[in-house]
Amino acid sequence: MSNKTMRTHIIVPKELVDSVDALVGPRGRSKFFTEAVEEKLARTRLIEAAKKAVGYLKDTDIPGWETSKSAAEWVRASRKTDEDGLTRLLEET
Repeated sequence: MSNKTMRTHIIVPKELVDSVDALVGPRGRSKFFTEAVEEKLARTRLIEAAKKAVGYLKDTDIPGWETSKSAAEWVRASRKTDEDGLTRLLEET
């Protein structure tokens, strides 16, 4: 993200501005709105990328991903393996 900024005019419901100001104060409003927009853009881009990827692996044989249930089990086992490895690393330090 560029450090270059510009002033713009947007219309925002008063209740929303009041809520933001109560949280971060009027001097933190621009930063809060900037971060919120950045987060929304990142989510939107991720959703669009996911939509483009739908079906990408449909003709690829991936052991453990034959059904939604088996894929969920594969993910759980993978996470468990990761958690166990992290636990071991933390115990060694």
